[in-house]
Amino acid sequence: MSIDADRLWRRIEALSKLTDPDRPWTRRSFRPRFLEGREWLAAEFRTAGLATGIDAGGNLVGRLAGADPSLKPIILGSHSDTVPSGGRYDGILGVLAGLEVAQSFIERGDRLRHSLEIYDFLAEEPSEFGLSCIGSRALAGALTGAQLAMTRPDGMTLREGIAYVGGRPDELGSVRRGPDSVAAYVEVHIEQGRVLENEGVAIGVVTDIVGIRRERITITGRADHAGATPMPLRADALVGAAKLIEAAYQRASARSRDAQPLVATVGRIEVSPNAANAVPGEAVLILEARSGDEAAVKLFGETLVRDLTPELAKLRLHVASEPISSVSPTACAPAVRAAIAQAAASLGLSSREMPSGAGHDGMFVAAAGPIGMIFVPCRDGRSHAPEEAIEPHQAADGARVLAETVRLLDATLG
Repeated sequence: MSIDADRLWRRIEALSKLTDPDRPWTRRSFRPRFLEGREWLAAEFRTAGLATGIDAGGNLVGRLAGADPSLKPIILGSHSDTVPSGGRYDGILGVLAGLEVAQSFIERGDRLRHSLEIYDFLAEEPSEFGLSCIGSRALAGALTGAQLAMTRPDGMTLREGIAYVGGRPDELGSVRRGPDSVAAYVEVHIEQGRVLENEGVAIGVVTDIVGIRRERITITGRADHAGATPMPLRADALVGAAKLIEAAYQRASARSRDAQPLVATVGRIEVSPNAANAVPGEAVLILEARSGDEAAVKLFGETLVRDLTPELAKLRLHVASEPISSVSPTACAPAVRAAIAQAAASLGLSSREMPSGAGHDGMFVAAAGPIGMIFVPCRDGRSHAPEEAIEPHQAADGARVLAETVRLLDATLG
């Protein structure tokens, strides 16, 4: 199964360059630049010969009808939104590889038994609403009323955001795929780590995706004048935040050699009054924990806050936490993993099994059917950073393995 490697790379370069000019490579979901990228993608979907539209959950979907309408669809895809200043290949590789595979089948005149659906899932990256994987949550029927009511700093609700990108939040039931409604979901993605590059292996066959839990931790003290308030009388919320962040770092580091390592990150802090001459009266942190050990992920933030509460109380600080989102570890299906490994071998490409330390839309698509992921190396393992980079032949390898995997699954799955 051949693909047009040059066309794939041209598309990757074209989409990646649709970026906020002062922050390459940035296309934040629910913003005008994201819509610009979506318009470009939709045009490419239609040019390739796919029936194209935005579903009620705000996902861009291209469909290639199969020969047997009674069969469940095979889904390919990923996302086109990015984190700030990072994401030149993260996400868009999976969308454009899926598009290239579909177009290659069309051009060869090979009609699959199963329908093929290519997804650009809405907002896989953490959005300004505090939620990630919004489009795939919609597909799984996992968007709650409370989540739709979440607001971003300018007051827009997630419900309004979905409508802004062309979705229909009042019709989310039409998007939901029930259990066993998808034949398979396969996604190509950069590894976001160093294993493949260090070992000189071309393809990673993902075994499982880690569980991820995010919670909002609020530390409340008292805002005071920074010059007139003596140190012993302060209730500095940011000092408390620093202690909590340090404790999270140390506790996660202590698990680095566990069979199921845990990583923890405080990647977002809001401080008020946020003035150089004011003692911080409140600090709001987003704590994220990830591991293949679901119980450890659930307990990490809970025990951290509980254990730090007495120490923070001595500083006249109050601490409270609330969950934002939690996703269980997700296993990739053995049949899909086997097809990926067979596809790589048939193309003369080395492969190895490996877990994914990053979250992906497949965590939610797994509620509708078996999933699998194909990793390709990225330079120095860098991702979510401006330095994120892959080579054209690596993108082509991922697409070639994807095409052969689809051919194998189409022949073997019911």
